[in-house]
Amino acid sequence: MPSLPQSSAVLPLQAFDTATQQLVAIGPDTGSASMYVCGITPYDATHIGHANTYVAFDLLDRVWRDRGLEVNHVQNVTDIDDPLLERAAAIGIDWAALAEQQTKLFGEDMAALNVLPPQHYVGAVESMPLILDLIERLQRREAVYPVDDSEFEDLYFAQESDPEFGSLAHLSEDEAIAIFAERGGDPDRLGKKAPLDCLVWGHARAREPSWESVLGAGRPGWHIECTAIALDRLGAAFDVQAGGSDLIFPHHEMCAAQGRVATDQPFAQAYVHSGMVGLDGEKMSKSKGNLVFVSTLRGSGVDPMAIRLALLAHHYRDDWDWTDELLGSAQSRLSRWREAVRLDAGLNADEVLAQVRRALAHDLDAPAALAAVDAWAGASVAIDSDDAEAPALVARACEALLGVVL
Repeated sequence: MPSLPQSSAVLPLQAFDTATQQLVAIGPDTGSASMYVCGITPYDATHIGHANTYVAFDLLDRVWRDRGLEVNHVQNVTDIDDPLLERAAAIGIDWAALAEQQTKLFGEDMAALNVLPPQHYVGAVESMPLILDLIERLQRREAVYPVDDSEFEDLYFAQESDPEFGSLAHLSEDEAIAIFAERGGDPDRLGKKAPLDCLVWGHARAREPSWESVLGAGRPGWHIECTAIALDRLGAAFDVQAGGSDLIFPHHEMCAAQGRVATDQPFAQAYVHSGMVGLDGEKMSKSKGNLVFVSTLRGSGVDPMAIRLALLAHHYRDDWDWTDELLGSAQSRLSRWREAVRLDAGLNADEVLAQVRRALAHDLDAPAALAAVDAWAGASVAIDSDDAEAPALVARACEALLGVVL
C-alpha cells in the first residue's frame, strides 16, 4: 500500500470489544500486531455479507500498517464441514473440488476489492495435525470426553472446564442453547455432560470424508479448527479475533474457551465483530435465494471500488441493507472523487489526511472518513487552489487507508 507522511500526533487506535462491551485500545504502539479473521466455508463465495466483513477488517490491517506496525494477519478456510458436504451433494460435485473452486473465486473477489491478503491463509484439511495435537492437549487437561450413542463415539469439549465460558456473548443459558441449535450445535444430544458442550472430533460416518488418527478415523468440529490454527500461527493472547457478529456465539465463544483451557492465557485480547447485511429489508440467506455476489456484480461491469465504497458507507458494526440505490450512490461518489484527484490543483490535503486518520482511529469510523474526502472533493472541484500536490496525496490516502484506488 502507498506510504503516507507520518504525523507527530498519533491518536490511540480504539475499537469496540464484544467481550467488555466498550471501546478498547487495539494493538501495540510499536512492533507487531496480530489478528485472526475467521474465513469462509467455501460453498457460496463471495456474497456481500462476506465482503462486508473482510473489507471492515482490511481497514484495521491498513491502519496498523499506516502506524508502522508489522501485521500478522491469519485467516482460515473451513474446507471441510457439513454445509460444504451438503452443497456438494446437492449439486453433484466432489466436495474438495467445490471447496477449491469457491476458495479461488473468493481470492479473486478479495483482490478485486483491494483487500490486503493475510500473511497466512490456512485450510482445515491441511491443519489436521494441529487440530489433533490440540484435542490431545485438551484431553490431558480433562476438558474433552467421549459421547457414545452406540453407533458413534464422538469427542466433545466440556464447557465446565473453562470458568470464563460465556464471558464473550453474555447470553442466558436458554438464549445460548437456542442459538447453538440454530448454528450447527446439538444441545439435545444424549450423553453430553451439558447442552452447550461442542463437538471437537466426529468419528467417521459412511460416505463422508475422514482422516485416520490416534483418536480414530474422523474429522474435526468447526470450532476446534480455528482455535488450533490461531494458536499455531499467532500464539495465545493475540491482539484481535474478528469476524461477523453471527460468529460471536457459538463459534468465537467456543474458540476462546478452548484456547484458554489449552494455554491458561487469554485467547485474544479483544473480539471485534462486523454487522450483518440484508437485502431490501430481508436477511440475506441461501434458503431465501437472495444473496448478492461480488463476482456477479463484477461480471455485470460494476467497478469493484464502487462496491468497496458502498460497504464503507456504513459503520462496520452496523446492520444494514444492500440496495440498488446504495450502489448507485457509491458509483457517484467514486466518480466525484476521481474527478477531484485528476484536477491540476486542489485544496490542501494535509487536513483531509488527518481527518481520515482520526476517523479510523475511533472505532474504524469509515463513514466519517468518507465524509472528509467528500468535503475535500467538493471544495476542490469548486475552488481553484495553488496546492498542486494535494490531489496525489489524497489519492494515496484513499488507497492506503481506505483501500479505494482512484
